[in-house]
Amino acid sequence: MLTEFKIPEVGENITSGTAVKIAVTVGQIIKKDQVLLELETDKATIEVPSSVAGVIKEILIKEGAKVNVGQVVMKIEGGAAASAASASTSAPQASEIPAPAAAPVTKAPTTSQAVQPAAPVASQIVVTKEVAAAPSVRRLARELGVSVADVSGTGPHGRISLDDVKAHTKRLITAGPSGSGVSSGGGIATPPLPDFSKYGEVERKPMNNIRKKTAEHLSHAWNAIPHVTQFDKADITNLEKLRKQFSKPERKLSITPFLMKVIAAALKNFPQFNSSVDMATAEIISKKYINVGIAVDTPNGLVVPVIRDVEKKNILQLSEELNAVAEKARDKKLTIDDMRGGSFTISNLGGIGGTSFTPIVNWPEVAILGVSRAQMEPQYTSTGPFVPALMLPLSLSYDHRVIDGADGARFLRWICDAIEQPFLMELDNK
Repeated sequence: MLTEFKIPEVGENITSGTAVKIAVTVGQIIKKDQVLLELETDKATIEVPSSVAGVIKEILIKEGAKVNVGQVVMKIEGGAAASAASASTSAPQASEIPAPAAAPVTKAPTTSQAVQPAAPVASQIVVTKEVAAAPSVRRLARELGVSVADVSGTGPHGRISLDDVKAHTKRLITAGPSGSGVSSGGGIATPPLPDFSKYGEVERKPMNNIRKKTAEHLSHAWNAIPHVTQFDKADITNLEKLRKQFSKPERKLSITPFLMKVIAAALKNFPQFNSSVDMATAEIISKKYINVGIAVDTPNGLVVPVIRDVEKKNILQLSEELNAVAEKARDKKLTIDDMRGGSFTISNLGGIGGTSFTPIVNWPEVAILGVSRAQMEPQYTSTGPFVPALMLPLSLSYDHRVIDGADGARFLRWICDAIEQPFLMELDNK
């Protein structure tokens, strides 16, 4: 029996990827669940296993090729009938909704000012009862910032599908607000680039999928969220002593797990920072869970794995889990689920340097904490002269639609006060 192996569905809203590595050769005997290739998608690099056992008779693609879900990429002799994994080529079901933190996020054309898209978007999304569309389709349209009423349905009696919404959004992005056909990735038109080769030698390299998706996601976040960034410093002299005390050669502690624990406590005291905005319904969605995303710099680009239920774990547990996901990120082994469901993000650049920066909120979250390099600075004490202290610069960016400046200042000051009392933190349950 000759089985056609097709690219299976590897995640919600993922329709294609790049075959970055082919792990088998023609004539090779393989087992069921053996990895055939590595597929780089917009969200992660995924190992694609075989659904059958047999012999590789033909490989229809080369490394670096773009492939689509459902595309036949290999032929295997001796295998049983293709399993559901290799036969799942049907269109996404109506219940499928893209993961908000990493799915392709775009929006309808707005003005060129990054801080004023909220009102136009809210006014555009007016859904009438006459529109034939499932709830999942309406939700996808809201998340992409388009009106279901503007979408042309291709289903029976004009019913609108998920694919119709995606196609409509793609047309809006391609056209740009003035029909220029040039888009910056966030739905805002940009003029064409000049011919740089007139001035000297140049080289063009295509973006990898992760870099491309990061550009699209951050463009959308910057355009959709009215950003405000506030700055403060925390005295981590005592925290650094505690970190060194519990850090061992076989178990090195960084400052990030301590910050995660502080953030978890802060989100309980300031629940508006653990929310999302639904401008379509003029609602604020409050989250009862605390999952913290950690921005990780990798050779392939920025990824944000999520640590779940941070408030239920101690410092050492968070450190072990953080080290594990960071290693997976560097090895391109993160799964889509590893990057879903965050409610707040930390971006720590302290190991690289810098005095401060303005991080972009990771939509659909409403706040992000930026961490820069700690430095020794003189601090005045009421009981004596200046004393040296290790001061940690913190940058808090937040969505001004949900969070007022006074609340932002209180939240960041609360974090600083908590960091300065590290011995109150739970290091180990034992």
